[in-house]
Amino acid sequence: MKSLISLLILVWTLGGVAFAAEDDAPRLRLATTTSTENSGLLDELLPPFETANGVIVDVIAVGTGAALELGRNGDVDVVMVHAPALEEAFVEDGYGVERVGFMYNDFVVLGPVSDPARARGGAGVAEGFAAIASAESLFISRGDNSGTHAKELAVWREADVEPTGEWYREVGQGMGAVITIAANEQAYTLADRGTYLAFRSEIDLAIVLEGDPLLFNPYAIIAISPDRHPTTQLDLAELLIEFVTGSEGQRIIEEFEVNGEQLFVPDA
Repeated sequence: MKSLISLLILVWTLGGVAFAAEDDAPRLRLATTTSTENSGLLDELLPPFETANGVIVDVIAVGTGAALELGRNGDVDVVMVHAPALEEAFVEDGYGVERVGFMYNDFVVLGPVSDPARARGGAGVAEGFAAIASAESLFISRGDNSGTHAKELAVWREADVEPTGEWYREVGQGMGAVITIAANEQAYTLADRGTYLAFRSEIDLAIVLEGDPLLFNPYAIIAISPDRHPTTQLDLAELLIEFVTGSEGQRIIEEFEVNGEQLFVPDA
């Protein structure tokens, strides 16, 4: 990934003159979700920012819970995540400066083409989850306190189901790995649409549930508060926030496609 190559020279232009930033250029530490990395979005979004600002972005792709924990510990300068309740608590507790929304997509429920649990027959995603539990069809959960995991647990609560038993498997993996496991096991899982579209050509799973308002998936970016961690690079974090919410960043998000399908909707 371009943003992670630390020893290459970055070249950018200012006033028509080219400059080179060696590996001692300012470095911005970004904790983000596996969905933004697995989808390929960061490969399009970060290089123009790095080039324009002479900055190297070091990306740590983990679940939202882990990303926010890195922020709490002061191990990163900015987080890019998708679990609004966790994000709001993060800011309220003084770890983040401000929650800034910048794009969204939605979650989808994936499963075998044959849909053995008949999850498609329900009135919504909660009814579909209840059908999966009733049939005890194998369900692969991320189980990693990510935004996707938080959403999955919210759907189980809405379905009034406590997911336990051999049919429910928590694997503690990122989104791409979970989709691959579900495909190999011919199981159900919850995935963000962007990562699913990036993996669709490689797997034998179908969307069995989509379009429910409960599956809405907003993304936000939050600078780490210098009040908590005085050494955080707030100036660089604010530059990235300005970029992803500005016209160029929003255009890149809008134009980012996989196999002709748009993965995210800009929402700054």
